[in-house]
Amino acid sequence: MPSGAGRAVCGVYEIHPERVERARAALPEEGILKKAAHLLKALSDPTRIRLLLALKGAGELCVCDLALLAGVSVSGVSHQLRLLRAARLVAFRREGKQAYYRIADAHVEALLEGVLAHATEDV
Repeated sequence: MPSGAGRAVCGVYEIHPERVERARAALPEEGILKKAAHLLKALSDPTRIRLLLALKGAGELCVCDLALLAGVSVSGVSHQLRLLRAARLVAFRREGKQAYYRIADAHVEALLEGVLAHATEDV
């Protein structure tokens, strides 16, 4: 039986089969879990969140604008945007040699709003 002062553990080792089955039924397939983990990993950097929030506020920005806003070099921003694109969090369009980035879709905006709301609520 697990023990540990100050840790949240079961006081009695007991399985609740109905609850376990409900929880198991609610889990998506492994591929979806991996995609979700990849997405959350892409959000795990303050610079990337800053870039996403800037795009959310402005609608569309070029790499130079984003570099200025984030206080990061253009090559550093390009690297971060590559990671965000791989996670399908941003999309871009080209206009000549210039690339303009935007939030990929409404799901990303909702995710940002949710994470900020959770981060700012009182514990």
